[in-house]
Amino acid sequence: MKTTFKMSAVAAALLSVTLLAGCQTSSEVVSQTAAQVAALQAPQKLEKGNWDDFNRAQLDKMIATHGRASPSYDAKKPPYVVFDWDNTSIFLDIEEALLVYQLENLRFAMTPAQLDKAIRKDIPTTDFGADSRNDAGQAINIDKIARDIVSSYTWLYDNYQGFKGTQPLAQVKQSAQYQDFIVKMRFLYEAIGNTFDHAVSYPWITYHFTGMTEKDVRALAAETFRWQQGQPVEAVKWSSPASLPGKAGVVSISWKNGLRAVPEMQDLYKKLRASGFDVYVCSASFRDVIREVSSNPEFGYGNPVDNVYAMELERDANGVIKTEFRKGYAQTQGPGKTETIKRFLVPKYGYGPVFVAGDSEGDQNMMQDFDDMKYGLVINRLRGNDIGKLSRLAVDSYGKADARYLLQGRDDNKGVLIPSQQAYKLGSSTPKTLK
Repeated sequence: MKTTFKMSAVAAALLSVTLLAGCQTSSEVVSQTAAQVAALQAPQKLEKGNWDDFNRAQLDKMIATHGRASPSYDAKKPPYVVFDWDNTSIFLDIEEALLVYQLENLRFAMTPAQLDKAIRKDIPTTDFGADSRNDAGQAINIDKIARDIVSSYTWLYDNYQGFKGTQPLAQVKQSAQYQDFIVKMRFLYEAIGNTFDHAVSYPWITYHFTGMTEKDVRALAAETFRWQQGQPVEAVKWSSPASLPGKAGVVSISWKNGLRAVPEMQDLYKKLRASGFDVYVCSASFRDVIREVSSNPEFGYGNPVDNVYAMELERDANGVIKTEFRKGYAQTQGPGKTETIKRFLVPKYGYGPVFVAGDSEGDQNMMQDFDDMKYGLVINRLRGNDIGKLSRLAVDSYGKADARYLLQGRDDNKGVLIPSQQAYKLGSSTPKTLK
């Protein structure tokens, strides 16, 4: 049995100064000791960055009031905070970016039959909404588009050297089947999200990890994050080849490129941890993806890898992912985020989070359901529904000492926060505060 010795930061400072005392006067030692202890005990303050000034002041106030510099701080009962990940902790959505990376690089571990099962999983056979028709304006449903996707994937599976074939990726990328596959897969993701309930659409994207292990998924997440840092912030449009219309016809889809880390959020994570707050992520993306990008020091957040609650799938005895949502586990979106926090964190601490950050309808429940929450930070994406109501509350209470909700602006054209409550949508030069 190993014996461990722990020393507080203040004690360490005192010891370090004591060791130097042999070559300094007593007044110099006392002065240095007092300065070091004061610095360690002073509340952490956020870097100015692109924070709205009022928001930053309120967050600094929260850290000073509830962090370890506060006389009331109890290390046995630390405050904890909960962040959403996509479009809150980062700019854009890591799961969506990873899907594009998977498609462009054919990083799948499924046979054609397994892919067919994964893309049809829990999807109704009714037609997609009016916003998800083919280029000729004709209705599409899962049966039509799944046939096309599986047909093209089968050709890729038989010919690409990363599967069962011999052709390198550069060669298969020239094929109509490759273009048909990647465009219709990305189109299908959007069509499902536009047509069906979040309870259907949110798990669907995770089924593409079928056949992989946590190590595989985390490697993909890291590769995606690195790749996206070099991509321009822009809208990208894909169209399937006219030479291969299939059952669904020719389709087109636009998506946002240029995922970015957010320096202000990286700093907030670090200052909260340094101030004695426990920091958690509750995300609607897949757990293994978030574990990688939130904990890997390379990406600047460095949060504990186990402090993640996110979408989960069943796994076999070898840890290989199945096309099945984890039994007895809530979907970490909407009410499921509140349920997850109440199940895992409230019993652990005996109280709710002091702070919650989010950006969308998937976060609005956990941002309203805890009486212990002192502050809720909304990243402004000009959304409606309840998250829009929280944005309105933030606007109405702006500048007031008792403001509970904070609205933080950003510029979608640049992928950065801006020192304002307002937001610029991609392609717009006119900022707005509310939808």
